Amino acid sequence: MTQTETCTGQETLVFATSSAHAKAVELGKHVVRMTTIAGSGHASSGLALGHIIVELMYRQMRYDPADPWNPASDRLILSIGHAVPIVYAAYADLGGAVGNDPNNPRFLTVDDLWTLRELSSVLDGHPNPAEGFPFFDSATGSLGQGMSVAAGLALAARLDGIDKRIYVVAGDGESREGQVWEAADFIIDHELTNICVIYSCNGHGQAAPVSPQQYPEAIAAKATAFGWEVIEVDGHDPQQLSAAFEKVGAGGRPTAIVARTIKGWGVDLMRGKNFHGIPVPAGDLEKACAELDATGERLGAAPDGGMTPRPPAVVPRRRHAGPINLPGFQTALKRVGLDSTLKTKRLATRAAYGAALVALGDTDPRIVCLDGDVRNSTFAELFANEHPDRFFECKIAEQNMISAAAGLAAAGKIPFASSFAKFIARAVDQIDMASITRANIKIVGSHSGVSLAADGPSQMSLADVAYFRSMTRTDLGQGNIACHIFHPCDAVSAYRCTELMANIEGLCYLRTHRPKADFIYPFDERFEPRGCKQLRTGKHLTIVSCGLLLHTVLEAAEKLSEEGITCNVFDAYALPLDPAPIFDAARASGGVILTVEDNYIGGVHAEIAEAAAETGKIRVYGMTARRIPKSGRTAAEVFSHIGVGLTHIMKRATTLARR
Repeated sequence: MTQTETCTGQETLVFATSSAHAKAVELGKHVVRMTTIAGSGHASSGLALGHIIVELMYRQMRYDPADPWNPASDRLILSIGHAVPIVYAAYADLGGAVGNDPNNPRFLTVDDLWTLRELSSVLDGHPNPAEGFPFFDSATGSLGQGMSVAAGLALAARLDGIDKRIYVVAGDGESREGQVWEAADFIIDHELTNICVIYSCNGHGQAAPVSPQQYPEAIAAKATAFGWEVIEVDGHDPQQLSAAFEKVGAGGRPTAIVARTIKGWGVDLMRGKNFHGIPVPAGDLEKACAELDATGERLGAAPDGGMTPRPPAVVPRRRHAGPINLPGFQTALKRVGLDSTLKTKRLATRAAYGAALVALGDTDPRIVCLDGDVRNSTFAELFANEHPDRFFECKIAEQNMISAAAGLAAAGKIPFASSFAKFIARAVDQIDMASITRANIKIVGSHSGVSLAADGPSQMSLADVAYFRSMTRTDLGQGNIACHIFHPCDAVSAYRCTELMANIEGLCYLRTHRPKADFIYPFDERFEPRGCKQLRTGKHLTIVSCGLLLHTVLEAAEKLSEEGITCNVFDAYALPLDPAPIFDAARASGGVILTVEDNYIGGVHAEIAEAAAETGKIRVYGMTARRIPKSGRTAAEVFSHIGVGLTHIMKRATTLARR
């Protein structure tokens, strides 16, 4: 890598090369200094990206650092999130806007770099737009997710008719992640030719060199096999980088630039040693900076002082006011040909979700849908039929689906992502990252619990409620909570809970079931977040349930009443839950509550028991799935097998009522 005469002999290219080297050195010194001051950080990985970031942020990307919220701006996803100090350095050098209020931004300075990783700083240890760094669209750092987010951003740009490019910087080590290739497939499927992925191939992971399967030649071969336009370059040669970026999109395919880079570029004391996540010791700081200067001098670095990004088009930011109101339940069912069920008053909650999704799509163009090759089971197919341009088939790749949904949300869409609840569990890490981003995504887990019966436990989700509930009492730092859960018992409640999700800003999870269920609620019933509904009154016991199992609880309550035991019955369709109505009823009926659930521990029982422990004088007993389920011919059989069948409920309720 030397600054030599270009193949055309043009002095402008030589000048551009010398100025790029100078900027890479300048930013590199900032990276070394800020990580040393912070006492932690990934300086060596940042230095490997120096020339790539200079080429992107100063020459290729069309964006205004003072207005990162402009929808027309090209976007950069730093999938190799630990290398973020180099982006911070460039953004501070450019005076980029930070903060969460586009109308009142602050502009980053070089002095802000020395606050890296401080609690009060917008410069988090890994990228996180929610903490005030809007140049990024998603939190990254858990590797392998950036390409999927880029896919969501590219889909949104297509829907909005915006000509912009989405750049992803990834690492060679992270290319081992399966989600990388899920995204590579998805991007080809949907012909997202405005995406460019740059693989920084520095040959080193955290603990050891990368596998030969992640060598540049192997990555290039894989990307080629997946149908991408592949360009191999020296990642520290400005001319090669510039020429590669000028070809992005020209071949009618997404572009993969495989760049050979040097971890710790320009700093000799980092070369050949494991400096991953280890800053330069304070005593060696000036030596490291001097080595960078010497590297620049050897390459003929010459600052020009005039490197500025390309301006983007001016596109007004989208503003949406007011709630999304759906038509009546009957109207929505008629719209999708399900109105015959209005007479039978029997419909699966998954089908009602599909009807609600179509109604949402009719009402608001921001509504989009993703599904994981089960749309004919989740009833997302109804949306695909009516709004095909806003439906995105993700196939069997749930991790990519959730991260792509986060990208769509970052671009102002309201994505609903559906699959079997059991398969959603594959994407727990992606959901966590979306919650860190504060992504406005809606996840729908169909065929939840054990009620699908005959398919057996490999298709049943019982741990999902506890997982999602772990976020329902978590403050996002903005006065709202990290996640809302909705678990409807019939078609009416499923329809209205879907409407609620569309109007809540943030992560929501809807649990639906396979079997058809009788309508419990009148067609005009309304629901609210944190709410519950009292369906029966009694004086001996209070029973709380939700979802399909609530029908069994109601049957048990009816039979108990024939034996002289009357029960309050509540539908706890939402978590978090305001337990006050349940506690009021329980105090008037002996102070005892029995919860009955089609999931493992950590759901409604935990919600009510924790609240009761703070109030005192109320005892809460729980019936949940306490064994691994198995196949059965009917839902009733499997409910009984896991200990929450009709006879189990009646026996436990009788014991508690007589106590």
